[in-house]
Amino acid sequence: MGQFIVEPHFRLQEWVAEEKGYFRAEGLDYEFRELIRSTDGQHHNKVNEGAFQSIERGREANVSCACHWTVNVAASNGHTKLFADAYSIAPAGIFVPADSPVRTPADLAGVPISVAFQSGSHYSTIQALEQYISPDQINLTFEDGMLFHRMELLIEGKSAAAALFSGPYYLAEQLGFRKVIDTTFMIAAMIKGTPDPEDVRRYFRALRSAQRDIDLRPERYTHYYRNEFPERFHAAMDPRRWGPGERIVFEPYSKEVFEQSFEWIAEHEIFAEGKMGSGDYDRSTVSFAAE
Repeated sequence: MGQFIVEPHFRLQEWVAEEKGYFRAEGLDYEFRELIRSTDGQHHNKVNEGAFQSIERGREANVSCACHWTVNVAASNGHTKLFADAYSIAPAGIFVPADSPVRTPADLAGVPISVAFQSGSHYSTIQALEQYISPDQINLTFEDGMLFHRMELLIEGKSAAAALFSGPYYLAEQLGFRKVIDTTFMIAAMIKGTPDPEDVRRYFRALRSAQRDIDLRPERYTHYYRNEFPERFHAAMDPRRWGPGERIVFEPYSKEVFEQSFEWIAEHEIFAEGKMGSGDYDRSTVSFAAE
Protein backbone atom coordinates (compact mmCIF):
# COMPACT_ATOMS: atom_id res chain seq x y z
CA MET A 1 0.00 0.00 0.00
CA GLY A 2 3.00 2.31 0.35
CA GLN A 3 3.62 4.98 2.93
CA PHE A 4 0.68 6.65 4.62
CA ILE A 5 0.55 10.32 3.56
CA VAL A 6 -0.20 12.84 6.31
CA GLU A 7 -1.40 16.31 5.32
CA PRO A 8 -1.82 19.29 7.68
CA HIS A 9 -4.97 21.26 6.98
CA PHE A 10 -5.23 24.75 8.55
CA ARG A 11 -5.06 23.31 12.09
CA LEU A 12 -2.57 22.46 14.82
CA GLN A 13 -3.05 18.74 15.44
CA GLU A 14 -0.93 17.27 12.63
CA TRP A 15 1.94 19.68 13.34
CA VAL A 16 1.91 18.81 17.05
CA ALA A 17 1.72 15.07 16.39
CA GLU A 18 4.59 15.29 13.89
CA GLU A 19 6.99 17.28 16.06
CA LYS A 20 6.22 15.31 19.23
CA GLY A 21 6.66 11.97 17.47
CA TYR A 22 3.15 10.65 18.03
CA PHE A 23 2.78 9.18 14.54
CA ARG A 24 6.01 7.23 14.91
CA ALA A 25 5.14 6.20 18.45
CA GLU A 26 1.97 4.60 17.07
CA GLY A 27 4.05 2.69 14.50
CA LEU A 28 2.73 4.56 11.46
CA ASP A 29 4.95 4.32 8.36
CA TYR A 30 4.20 7.73 6.88
CA GLU A 31 5.29 10.73 4.87
CA PHE A 32 4.42 14.23 6.11
CA ARG A 33 3.58 16.61 3.24
CA GLU A 34 2.15 20.11 3.04
CA LEU A 35 -0.03 19.28 0.06
CA ILE A 36 -2.43 22.22 0.25
CA ARG A 37 0.52 24.65 -0.14
CA SER A 38 -1.00 27.39 1.99
CA THR A 39 2.42 28.78 2.89
CA ASP A 40 2.89 30.13 -0.62
CA GLY A 41 -0.70 31.21 -0.95
CA GLN A 42 -1.40 29.06 -4.03
CA HIS A 43 -4.29 26.96 -2.75
CA HIS A 44 -7.64 27.53 -4.52
CA ASN A 45 -7.87 31.10 -5.76
CA LYS A 46 -10.24 30.49 -8.68
CA VAL A 47 -13.86 31.61 -8.90
CA ASN A 48 -16.27 28.69 -8.36
CA GLU A 49 -13.36 26.49 -7.26
CA GLY A 50 -13.52 25.29 -3.70
CA ALA A 51 -13.34 22.27 -1.42
CA PHE A 52 -15.74 20.14 -3.46
CA GLN A 53 -13.77 20.68 -6.66
CA SER A 54 -10.49 19.74 -4.95
CA ILE A 55 -12.05 16.47 -3.74
CA GLU A 56 -13.52 15.82 -7.16
CA ARG A 57 -10.06 16.16 -8.71
CA GLY A 58 -8.59 13.87 -6.06
CA ARG A 59 -6.42 14.53 -3.03
CA GLU A 60 -3.15 12.81 -2.26
CA ALA A 61 -3.36 12.34 1.51
CA ASN A 62 -4.80 9.10 2.85
CA VAL A 63 -6.92 11.09 5.30
CA SER A 64 -7.89 14.68 4.63
CA CYS A 65 -10.82 16.86 5.60
CA ALA A 66 -13.30 19.51 4.51
CA CYS A 67 -16.56 20.91 5.80
CA HIS A 68 -19.04 18.13 6.46
CA TRP A 69 -21.58 19.41 3.90
CA THR A 70 -19.09 19.12 1.04
CA VAL A 71 -17.75 15.75 2.20
CA ASN A 72 -21.32 14.41 2.39
CA VAL A 73 -21.98 15.32 -1.24
CA ALA A 74 -18.54 14.24 -2.46
CA ALA A 75 -18.92 10.87 -0.74
CA SER A 76 -22.45 10.47 -2.10
CA ASN A 77 -21.00 10.92 -5.59
CA GLY A 78 -18.29 8.31 -5.00
CA HIS A 79 -15.36 10.75 -4.90
CA THR A 80 -14.32 9.74 -1.36
CA LYS A 81 -15.54 8.02 1.80
CA LEU A 82 -16.58 10.01 4.85
CA PHE A 83 -14.78 8.74 7.97
CA ALA A 84 -17.61 8.27 10.46
CA ASP A 85 -15.62 7.69 13.67
CA ALA A 86 -14.72 11.35 14.37
CA TYR A 87 -15.37 14.89 13.23
CA SER A 88 -14.08 18.32 14.19
CA ILE A 89 -15.33 21.82 14.96
CA ALA A 90 -13.76 24.96 13.48
CA PRO A 91 -14.23 28.42 15.00
CA ALA A 92 -15.51 30.69 12.24
CA GLY A 93 -17.19 34.03 11.73
CA ILE A 94 -18.05 36.86 9.36
CA PHE A 95 -15.67 39.81 9.78
CA VAL A 96 -15.91 43.43 8.67
CA PRO A 97 -13.46 46.36 9.01
CA ALA A 98 -13.50 48.23 12.31
CA ASP A 99 -14.99 51.33 10.66
CA SER A 100 -17.69 49.42 8.78
CA PRO A 101 -21.28 50.63 9.25
CA VAL A 102 -22.26 46.97 9.66
CA ARG A 103 -23.00 46.40 13.35
CA THR A 104 -25.47 43.53 13.44
CA PRO A 105 -26.14 40.45 11.29
CA ALA A 106 -29.20 42.18 9.83
CA ASP A 107 -26.92 44.97 8.59
CA LEU A 108 -25.27 42.44 6.27
CA ALA A 109 -28.36 42.44 4.04
CA GLY A 110 -27.10 43.09 0.51
CA VAL A 111 -23.46 43.46 1.60
CA PRO A 112 -21.04 41.35 -0.50
CA ILE A 113 -19.61 38.64 1.75
CA SER A 114 -16.51 36.84 0.51
CA VAL A 115 -16.76 33.05 0.81
CA ALA A 116 -15.34 30.01 -0.99
CA PHE A 117 -17.61 28.16 -3.40
CA GLN A 118 -19.14 24.94 -2.06
CA SER A 119 -16.84 25.14 0.97
CA GLY A 120 -17.43 25.61 4.69
CA SER A 121 -17.68 29.40 4.48
CA HIS A 122 -20.37 29.13 1.77
CA TYR A 123 -22.72 26.89 3.75
CA SER A 124 -22.03 28.29 7.22
CA THR A 125 -22.63 31.90 6.16
CA ILE A 126 -26.06 31.01 4.80
CA GLN A 127 -26.85 28.88 7.84
CA ALA A 128 -25.98 31.71 10.24
CA LEU A 129 -27.57 34.61 8.35
CA GLU A 130 -30.88 33.02 7.41
CA GLN A 131 -31.95 33.60 11.02
CA TYR A 132 -31.77 37.35 10.37
CA ILE A 133 -32.31 38.12 6.68
CA SER A 134 -34.11 36.57 3.73
CA PRO A 135 -32.25 34.43 1.18
CA ASP A 136 -32.43 37.14 -1.49
CA GLN A 137 -30.62 39.54 0.90
CA ILE A 138 -27.67 37.19 1.47
CA ASN A 139 -25.09 38.42 -1.04
CA LEU A 140 -22.28 35.90 -1.35
CA THR A 141 -19.30 36.56 -3.60
CA PHE A 142 -16.95 33.80 -4.74
CA GLU A 143 -14.50 35.97 -6.68
CA ASP A 144 -12.01 36.31 -3.82
CA GLY A 145 -11.13 32.63 -3.74
CA MET A 146 -10.13 30.57 -0.76
CA LEU A 147 -9.22 31.27 2.83
CA PHE A 148 -5.91 33.18 2.77
CA HIS A 149 -6.79 35.19 -0.33
CA ARG A 150 -10.06 36.51 1.06
CA MET A 151 -8.34 37.25 4.37
CA GLU A 152 -5.72 39.28 2.48
CA LEU A 153 -8.35 41.29 0.60
CA LEU A 154 -10.20 42.04 3.83
CA ILE A 155 -6.98 43.25 5.47
CA GLU A 156 -6.17 45.40 2.42
CA GLY A 157 -9.58 47.06 2.54
CA LYS A 158 -10.74 45.50 -0.73
CA SER A 159 -13.53 43.43 0.79
CA ALA A 160 -16.60 44.68 2.69
CA ALA A 161 -16.99 41.42 4.64
CA ALA A 162 -15.35 38.00 4.69
CA ALA A 163 -16.08 34.62 6.22
CA LEU A 164 -12.95 33.33 7.98
CA PHE A 165 -12.05 30.37 10.16
CA SER A 166 -9.20 29.07 12.34
CA GLY A 167 -5.89 30.96 11.88
CA PRO A 168 -7.22 33.72 9.57
CA TYR A 169 -10.13 34.16 11.99
CA TYR A 170 -7.66 34.85 14.80
CA LEU A 171 -5.48 37.19 12.73
CA ALA A 172 -8.48 39.29 11.67
CA GLU A 173 -9.56 39.48 15.30
CA GLN A 174 -6.03 40.44 16.40
CA LEU A 175 -5.85 43.22 13.80
CA GLY A 176 -9.08 44.80 15.00
CA PHE A 177 -11.57 43.54 12.44
CA ARG A 178 -15.01 43.10 13.96
CA LYS A 179 -16.80 39.76 14.06
CA VAL A 180 -20.45 40.35 13.22
CA ILE A 181 -21.66 36.80 13.78
CA ASP A 182 -20.19 33.44 14.71
CA THR A 183 -20.48 30.75 12.03
CA THR A 184 -18.65 27.83 13.70
CA PHE A 185 -19.09 24.65 11.66
CA MET A 186 -18.39 20.92 11.53
CA ILE A 187 -15.55 19.43 9.51
CA ALA A 188 -15.56 15.81 8.37
CA ALA A 189 -12.60 13.54 7.72
CA MET A 190 -12.45 11.52 4.53
CA ILE A 191 -10.53 8.50 3.34
CA LYS A 192 -8.72 8.17 0.03
CA GLY A 193 -8.67 4.72 -1.51
CA THR A 194 -8.32 1.70 0.74
CA PRO A 195 -5.60 2.39 3.32
CA ASP A 196 -4.88 -0.22 5.97
CA PRO A 197 -7.55 0.28 8.67
CA GLU A 198 -4.89 -0.08 11.34
CA ASP A 199 -2.91 2.79 9.79
CA VAL A 200 -6.02 4.97 10.00
CA ARG A 201 -6.42 4.00 13.64
CA ARG A 202 -2.73 4.84 14.30
CA TYR A 203 -3.19 8.21 12.62
CA PHE A 204 -6.19 9.15 14.74
CA ARG A 205 -4.63 7.85 17.97
CA ALA A 206 -1.72 10.21 17.28
CA LEU A 207 -4.12 13.09 16.70
CA ARG A 208 -5.94 12.25 19.93
CA SER A 209 -2.64 12.59 21.81
CA ALA A 210 -1.99 15.91 20.07
CA GLN A 211 -5.51 17.10 20.89
CA ARG A 212 -4.94 16.32 24.57
CA ASP A 213 -1.74 18.40 24.56
CA ILE A 214 -3.49 21.30 22.82
CA ASP A 215 -6.39 21.17 25.29
CA LEU A 216 -4.00 21.20 28.26
CA ARG A 217 -1.59 23.95 27.17
CA PRO A 218 -2.80 25.64 23.97
CA GLU A 219 -0.36 28.54 24.34
CA ARG A 220 2.53 26.13 23.78
CA TYR A 221 1.31 25.18 20.32
CA THR A 222 -0.33 28.19 18.68
CA HIS A 223 3.04 29.08 17.09
CA TYR A 224 2.38 26.23 14.65
CA TYR A 225 -0.09 28.48 12.83
CA ARG A 226 2.95 30.13 11.23
CA ASN A 227 3.67 26.88 9.40
CA GLU A 228 0.55 27.34 7.25
CA PHE A 229 0.43 31.12 6.79
CA PRO A 230 2.01 32.74 3.73
CA GLU A 231 5.24 34.41 4.87
CA ARG A 232 4.00 37.88 3.92
CA PHE A 233 1.70 37.77 6.98
CA HIS A 234 4.26 36.57 9.54
CA ALA A 235 5.38 40.02 10.69
CA ALA A 236 1.80 41.00 11.55
CA MET A 237 1.00 37.76 13.39
CA ASP A 238 1.14 37.27 17.15
CA PRO A 239 -0.21 33.74 17.57
CA ARG A 240 0.53 33.89 21.30
CA ARG A 241 -2.79 35.77 21.45
CA TRP A 242 -4.71 33.21 19.41
CA GLY A 243 -6.94 30.34 20.43
CA PRO A 244 -6.52 26.60 19.77
CA GLY A 245 -8.60 26.63 16.59
CA GLU A 246 -10.19 23.49 15.19
CA ARG A 247 -10.92 20.80 17.76
CA ILE A 248 -11.24 17.12 16.86
CA VAL A 249 -14.21 15.37 18.48
CA PHE A 250 -13.68 11.64 18.82
CA GLU A 251 -17.36 10.74 18.54
CA PRO A 252 -19.26 9.24 15.60
CA TYR A 253 -20.52 11.35 12.73
CA SER A 254 -23.92 9.68 12.82
CA LYS A 255 -26.41 8.74 10.14
CA GLU A 256 -28.86 11.24 11.63
CA VAL A 257 -26.37 14.10 11.32
CA PHE A 258 -25.49 13.04 7.78
CA GLU A 259 -29.12 12.95 6.69
CA GLN A 260 -30.02 16.27 8.32
CA SER A 261 -27.03 17.98 6.69
CA PHE A 262 -27.77 16.41 3.30
CA GLU A 263 -31.38 17.56 3.51
CA TRP A 264 -30.28 21.12 4.35
CA ILE A 265 -27.96 21.25 1.31
CA ALA A 266 -30.73 20.02 -0.97
CA GLU A 267 -33.23 22.54 0.41
CA HIS A 268 -30.81 25.39 -0.28
CA GLU A 269 -30.03 24.19 -3.83
CA ILE A 270 -26.29 24.74 -3.41
CA PHE A 271 -25.63 21.99 -5.95
CA ALA A 272 -27.31 21.80 -9.34
CA GLU A 273 -30.16 19.36 -9.77
CA GLY A 274 -28.89 15.81 -10.10
CA LYS A 275 -25.43 16.62 -8.65
CA MET A 276 -26.10 15.65 -5.04
CA GLY A 277 -25.44 11.94 -5.40
CA SER A 278 -27.16 9.12 -3.57
CA GLY A 279 -27.38 10.57 -0.06
CA ASP A 280 -26.94 7.00 1.21
CA TYR A 281 -25.08 7.07 4.54
CA ASP A 282 -24.04 3.42 4.45
CA ARG A 283 -22.53 3.70 0.96
CA SER A 284 -20.93 7.07 1.62
CA THR A 285 -19.16 6.39 4.92
CA VAL A 286 -16.52 4.12 6.38
CA SER A 287 -15.92 3.19 10.02
CA PHE A 288 -12.99 1.32 11.52
CA ALA A 289 -14.15 1.55 15.15
CA ALA A 290 -15.65 -1.93 15.34
CA GLU A 291 -13.10 -3.81 13.24
